[in-house]
Amino acid sequence: MENSPTPSASMNEVLIHTEAGVCTLTFNRPQKKNSITAAMYTALADALQAAQADPAVRCVLLQGHEAVFTAGNDIADFLQQPPTTPDAPVFRFLHAIAGFPKPLLAAVCGPAVGIGSTLLFHCDLVYAGDNAAFSMPFVNLGLCPEAASSLLAARLMGHQRAAEALLLGEPFMAEAALEMGLVNRVLPPLEVAAHAQGVARKLALKPMASLLETKRLMKAGQTPQVLAVMAEESVCFSRLLREGAAREAFSAFMERRRPDFSKF
Repeated sequence: MENSPTPSASMNEVLIHTEAGVCTLTFNRPQKKNSITAAMYTALADALQAAQADPAVRCVLLQGHEAVFTAGNDIADFLQQPPTTPDAPVFRFLHAIAGFPKPLLAAVCGPAVGIGSTLLFHCDLVYAGDNAAFSMPFVNLGLCPEAASSLLAARLMGHQRAAEALLLGEPFMAEAALEMGLVNRVLPPLEVAAHAQGVARKLALKPMASLLETKRLMKAGQTPQVLAVMAEESVCFSRLLREGAAREAFSAFMERRRPDFSKF
């Protein structure tokens, strides 16, 4: 049994616990609504890489807390260390979840903002609390989608609902996510983690080779396209991050005012 943070995540902001074949990765920064820093992305990417290589790990579960999954990027940290290269920590994490060969689960309660929603497109099973609120507000920040969500959201939701989620960037709740297939089941928040853990342990008892081959076959047709779209999104994201609309959006956020995009 292991219960320790990775060295690169300060103050236990990513908890790693492996038991009964299940590696549980927990966002543990509740005072900042589990917003994710570059160090946390590095810790998550490293943990996924280690879980992939460890034969004792048969599946991975991502979770936050009953009140919040993650508020997305920590804006101050994000502005200090913007992801402008393909090897940036956030892109390392995205490639790790996109290519993770073992079953990947998520337990989501409360806000799941930005990457907190887009990472779910790469999970095999997602369980949500009835307080879950999903949002992908990239356009509102002068940016574009990431994690191949520009492809996967439309594929899962249909174009119109994906356009509503990505162009308007407004939250949608757990029942809507269930209807569109983003989550498998909606539960009371206090039951979500235990339910997801139970499903993960059930998977961990199954033959590993069968799990790996089944997931590979399910994803084989879309993997090259997902990786290509993810690469294109990262180029666009990095370019937009340097432009005026993003600077205005982030300045407004830090100054607690409404952004003015009239010049952009």
